[in-house]
Amino acid sequence: MSDSSPPENLVQAWKSAKSRLEAAGVPGPVIDARLLVEAAADATRADIVTDPHRPLTEAQSATLADYIDRRTRREPVSHILGRKGFWKIMLSVTPDVLTPRPDTETVVEVALRDFPEQAAWSILDLGVGSGAIILSLLAERPAAKGLGIDVSEEALAVARENASNLGLASKLALLRGDWTAGLGDASFDLVVSNPPYIATDVIETLDPEVRDHEPRLALEGGADGLDAYRTLAPEILRVLKPMGRFVVEIGYDQKDAVESLFRAAGGSEVQTIRDLSDRDRVVTGFKNPLATGV
Repeated sequence: MSDSSPPENLVQAWKSAKSRLEAAGVPGPVIDARLLVEAAADATRADIVTDPHRPLTEAQSATLADYIDRRTRREPVSHILGRKGFWKIMLSVTPDVLTPRPDTETVVEVALRDFPEQAAWSILDLGVGSGAIILSLLAERPAAKGLGIDVSEEALAVARENASNLGLASKLALLRGDWTAGLGDASFDLVVSNPPYIATDVIETLDPEVRDHEPRLALEGGADGLDAYRTLAPEILRVLKPMGRFVVEIGYDQKDAVESLFRAAGGSEVQTIRDLSDRDRVVTGFKNPLATGV
């Protein structure tokens, strides 16, 4: 035999992966190492604790080595594994969509607050991407139905796959389009969106995982990051039913500007909600049925 050394076991593989990621300066090496070992070795988190000396097969070790190499080059774990957990669901993820982030779960949380469990609401998700937001809502509200719009056909394919995997394909229509173009007035009870909101000159300062691997189309919001909101605020109010709600994600420093845009468009009780990191994250409000010219 050319190599008589025993195969690496689960705990050794995890420690070795963690050390390599730490040495490469990868953020979050402990969690990333665990996720990559679990995926490569077809193991669960419990397996690493209860059966730490289980050996990896030769093929599993080779897969793990490939995963770690890719992660040290700052490829996101979600792209390496092709999936990402969000809210209470698991989503397929590709380089054609934004990797769903915990911050965005604030959109789901706020949208569900005043959303009766059996309400047959119609939901519109503008810039649907992987489908993370609208599929989380549809999974929680069985009587609801939704429409997701995206300009990217590749993103829509990912959302379609996720809807099918989650058994929600019959509740979600997907449409390629430019925001609300072609939609009628007063059609939806709830509109959600996580539009591109990063200023153009900030893109190059982002972490490599985002800057080099995420779709620019879903990130870049123009010179001040507000281009999408200037379009969306009046359009969202146009397609909302009277007393319909809107919930949109914003950048941490965009509260005043985005609130002003929605108030000017006819939004009522416009307010900003903070995320778990205590940063401004979501602007929400509703369409006043007494408002005119909206």
